[in-house]
Amino acid sequence: MSEKDNQFDIETEEKESSLKQQEEPAEEQKKTPEKFCSLCRRPEKVTGKMIELPNGMSICKDCIQRSFDAMSSGQIDYSRLMNLPEMQFFQQKNTGETLPKKEEKKEKEKREEPVLDIKNIPPPHKIKAQLDEYVIGQEHAKKVMSVAVYNHYKRVATGTMDEIAIEKSNMLMVGPTGSGKTYMVRTLAKLLDVPLAITDATSLTEAGYIGDDIESVVSKLLAAADNDVEKAERGIIFIDEIDKIAKKQNTNQRDVSGESVQQGMLKLLEGSEVEVPVGANSKNAMVPLTTVNTKNILFICGGAFPDLEKIIRERLTKQSSIGFGADLKDKYDKDRSLLEKVAVEDLRSFGMIPEFLGRMPIIFSLRAMDEKMLVQILQEPKNAIIKQYQKLLALDEVNLKFEPEALLAIAEKAMKKDTGARALRAIIEEFMLDIMYEIPKDDSIGEVTITRAYIEGTGGPVISLRGQTALPEKTEALEDAGKGGENR
Repeated sequence: MSEKDNQFDIETEEKESSLKQQEEPAEEQKKTPEKFCSLCRRPEKVTGKMIELPNGMSICKDCIQRSFDAMSSGQIDYSRLMNLPEMQFFQQKNTGETLPKKEEKKEKEKREEPVLDIKNIPPPHKIKAQLDEYVIGQEHAKKVMSVAVYNHYKRVATGTMDEIAIEKSNMLMVGPTGSGKTYMVRTLAKLLDVPLAITDATSLTEAGYIGDDIESVVSKLLAAADNDVEKAERGIIFIDEIDKIAKKQNTNQRDVSGESVQQGMLKLLEGSEVEVPVGANSKNAMVPLTTVNTKNILFICGGAFPDLEKIIRERLTKQSSIGFGADLKDKYDKDRSLLEKVAVEDLRSFGMIPEFLGRMPIIFSLRAMDEKMLVQILQEPKNAIIKQYQKLLALDEVNLKFEPEALLAIAEKAMKKDTGARALRAIIEEFMLDIMYEIPKDDSIGEVTITRAYIEGTGGPVISLRGQTALPEKTEALEDAGKGGENR
C-alpha cells in the first residue's frame, strides 16, 4: 500500500470522527428540551443560562432583576402575590397533597356534628341526679349549678329568637379547700359533653408582664375543643384560685396580678371577640391567630377565700342589737356553715372589685366537709377511693373489706388534717402500702378486712385464706410491717 493511500485513510477517519462529534450534541439537544423563562417565555439561547426553581420552573436573569426592582420600589401588592399561578411553586408537593385532605375531613366532621338543640339539653333535675352519682353532699350547690347550666345552654340554643336578650349566668363558687369545687365542674362538663378548660388564676398577670395573659384561658379552651372554634364557643371555662387575684391591701406598687387582672377579665366575662393563638398560650409565639367570641362561653370561678369567714362574722356581729334579746358576740365563732351567709359586700371587702362581681350574677358557697360526708365519699360515689382499691386487689383475686369503724377512723384522721376530701387518699395510701406489698407474696390469701385498730396503729387487718377463717399469724405479720413503716 502506498503512502497516498495511507494518508487518504487517515483523512477519512478524521472526517468520520468529526461528524460523530457534531451528531452527539445534536442528539443530546433532542434528549433535553430547550428551557423557556416561566415569566417572559423567552428561550435559553436568547436569555442565557436560566435559574432553576422547584417544580421545574426556570427564570431568566432579566426577569429576576425586574422583580427585585419592582419589590424595592413598592409597585407589587404582596397580598395578591400568592394567588398568581406562577407563584404556585411555593406550595411544595407534600403540603399540597396533605393539607386540603385535612381541611376536607374537618369540614365533614363539622357537617356531621349536630347543632345544639334545646330538646337535647337535660333538665336541672336530671343534671343533679347525675351529679349525685359522683358528688356527695353539697345539695344546694348542685341545685344552683344545675339550674344555671340549664338556663345557659337554653340561651345558647335559642340565640336571638326575639327582642328579649338573655344575659349570661356566670357563677362564683366559694368553698374551703377539698370541698369539691373542681370535681363538680369536671363532672358537669363530662355529663354535658362540652369542652372544658381548667386554669389557675395565680399565673395570670396584666398584659406585658411575666406570666400568662388573660386571653390564655380562652386558648386552653380552644385546645380542649381540638381547635374547633364553634365547639369552643359553647364550652365551659373554670378559673380556680380566683381569690388569688383579689385587690392587694395597703400597697403603693402597681398591682399587676390582682386588680389589673380582674379589670382585664371583664370583657371576657361579659362577652367579646378575642384573638387567641392556635396551639399556644402566648400571642408572642409564631403561630396563627384566630378569633373566638366569648358571648356563649360559661365562666365558673372558684376559690377558697381564706379569712372570708372573719369578714362575714364581723358583718353579722355588727348587725346584732343591744339588750336582753340580743345575740351574743361569740354566736358565730364555731359556726361551720358561716360561708353560706356570704354576701356581695363581704367579697368586696375581701378585695374583689364591684365590676367583676357584677358580671358574676350567681354566687353560692359549698359546705365544709364533716365526718359523715367523708365516710360517704369513701364508699358511695361511682369511683369511690375504696372501690378503686377493691378493684386493684380483685385483680389479685383478693377480696378487700372495710369495717364501719375503720371508715369512721379514716374520716376522723382526715378532719384533723383540715384539707377536706383530699386528705382521704393520703391517709388510705399510707396504710394500704404494706397490704399492697405483702398480699401478692402469698397466693393462698383470699380476703383482707381493714379494722379500726389497724387505722389507729394499735393492731392489724384480719386476713382469711381461701375458704377458711381469719389467719392470726398473717395478721401479726402485717401488723409488724405496719409498725415498721411507722418507725421509718
